[in-house]
Amino acid sequence: MEKRPKFALSTELVNDQDLIFGTRAVLEAIRAGREIENLLVQRDLNNDLIRELKAEAAANEITYQKVPVEKLNRITRKNHQGVVCFLSPIRYAPIQEVLAHTFELGRMPLVVVLDRVTDVRNFGAIARTAECLGADAIVIPSRGSARINADAMKTSAGALNFLPVCRELNLKDTLRFLKDSGLQIVACTEKADAPIAESDLSGPVALLMGSEEDGISGEYLKLADTRALVPMLGQVGSLNVSVATAICLYEVVRQRGQK
Repeated sequence: MEKRPKFALSTELVNDQDLIFGTRAVLEAIRAGREIENLLVQRDLNNDLIRELKAEAAANEITYQKVPVEKLNRITRKNHQGVVCFLSPIRYAPIQEVLAHTFELGRMPLVVVLDRVTDVRNFGAIARTAECLGADAIVIPSRGSARINADAMKTSAGALNFLPVCRELNLKDTLRFLKDSGLQIVACTEKADAPIAESDLSGPVALLMGSEEDGISGEYLKLADTRALVPMLGQVGSLNVSVATAICLYEVVRQRGQK
């Protein structure tokens, strides 16, 4: 049996500084199917070509940020025409395909869902641990997540070349999909009453981890089947999210090894 589903994850790796600028150039990159990591559009622009670009982005489920021209000028001093985008070093995988293929292989799904984890190195460290421990995918929101760049690739120690990353427009709908597919949503939060070791993690599991600043959003906590915490015995009140994720993943592996 395969260790995990295989997907064409990596495209030709782009340099972290490799970017596309100019309205027409970015528009054609989107139409060509290039993976866009981050799209920035000048806030006060609204000409015909910009409207065409926004419509094309929407049709391809690509979100964009409206930013002041000063931010674009800090990225490049060349004639960007109010539009700059960064290409992704990976190809994102649809969660529906990942999960379907996982079940087809007879595997017990293990998915890590990250709610607004914005630190690039935390994300890379989580990907490294998740890949090493046999997770089937990492799910991130299309907005408010760490940008997958050279630092993320380096911190993951190459794991992002093998582990599917699913970038979802609506994390709430994705959590509902995972629940409907038979996965238990386990929210790792200090608001829980029981430690992670007391949760039954032997079945299909989606580990929900929150942001470095304020944890898991309330709307996502409501969708969790189980809330669990990592016991803290020292004076410091919280763990780095990548460390907490590693502890939870090891608990899943421990329990599955005992069943």
